[in-house]
Amino acid sequence: MAIRDLIPWGRDNRPAPMQSHRDEHPFLTLHREMNRLFDDVFGRSLMPSLDGNVAAWPRVEVVSDDKQVKVTAELPGVDEKDVDLTLENDALLIAGETRKESEDKAKGYSERYYGRFERVIPLPYEVEEDSVEANFQNGVLTITLPKSPHAPDRGKRIQIGGKSSAKH
Repeated sequence: MAIRDLIPWGRDNRPAPMQSHRDEHPFLTLHREMNRLFDDVFGRSLMPSLDGNVAAWPRVEVVSDDKQVKVTAELPGVDEKDVDLTLENDALLIAGETRKESEDKAKGYSERYYGRFERVIPLPYEVEEDSVEANFQNGVLTITLPKSPHAPDRGKRIQIGGKSSAKH
């Protein structure tokens, strides 16, 4: 059996032609059915896409103006003590752990979930590290990063249909 026999699609991302079930190896049939089962139960949204991207959590919003960069992260069900913020190498790192435990003695079951999360937000501006503020309220983390007044803007303005010019 060749490796390409394990891939369920052809080179042009169309399904590969099916063999008759008599000629098919039993492990290949099991492999295909397990993939179908996982796709049906979890959907393809939990799997990495062909370009390697995976949906990132937590969701963040980054807004920048002349004086500051404001980052808002949605962290429902996460405690403030379980979140770590780090500012280094021109990037903001939001990391932590989420824990969820529930128990129903009447029905006789309990559930536990533990997971780590991490988001890195590159900062195109130099910030005043001593003036950074963070607030966590109702599952929403808001970080305010004041821009350094003496820091040059990194980047340039790109004109549509023309040449780019230095940012002013």
